[in-house]
Amino acid sequence: MEQKITVTTPKAACALQCYECIPGLSLNCTETTKECPSNTQCGSFRIISYAGGTDLTDVKMKMCALAEECSEASVNLGVAQAVITSKCCTSDLCNTQDAPGGTIPSPNGKKCYQCDGIDCTKTLTCNGNEDHCISVAEGETTKVKGCTSKMICSNTKIAQISAIIGAEISCCQGDLCNSPSTAVTTTSQPSSTTASTTTSLMLLLFVTLLISLVLSS
Repeated sequence: MEQKITVTTPKAACALQCYECIPGLSLNCTETTKECPSNTQCGSFRIISYAGGTDLTDVKMKMCALAEECSEASVNLGVAQAVITSKCCTSDLCNTQDAPGGTIPSPNGKKCYQCDGIDCTKTLTCNGNEDHCISVAEGETTKVKGCTSKMICSNTKIAQISAIIGAEISCCQGDLCNSPSTAVTTTSQPSSTTASTTTSLMLLLFVTLLISLVLSS
């Protein structure tokens, strides 16, 4: 009697389906679904920026995310800062809930230079997992300095930040490593309102940066 051999062909792995909600310039978004790459998870993200201890913006988004992006991070520029939280999962359409709200973390003892108007010699105590110092310069003029987390400072992300905001971004590790020597003295001192507005706009640009980074994954 002839024996029959049955060969089973394995089914192709199904792509993960995730909710996607990418804010535009209005910071609003419409929730849709998306088929995500095999190396990503479903993620919910939230970025809350603060100025003078008061909430400035609260941006919520959903998208496909790499594992290393599913973490907490922050950008601290002294007079204003942004806190990023995430909530990731690995089943279809599991990112229904918003990421938790973040709060300004406690000081960690590390120090970086910060800019107050044109004066970039003031020091800033970093918070939470802010283990890098950051500088943003356009030409020979230093725009902002402060503390940030490792997630913001990878070579790929720094290149993308620079392309998005049209300025040179640099990160370093070590207390006060973002030397104030690149600051350029001008003949007029901007008002505190102007300086605060510039810093707030920088935070919103960081929000745009993070959205773009995830989209390009």
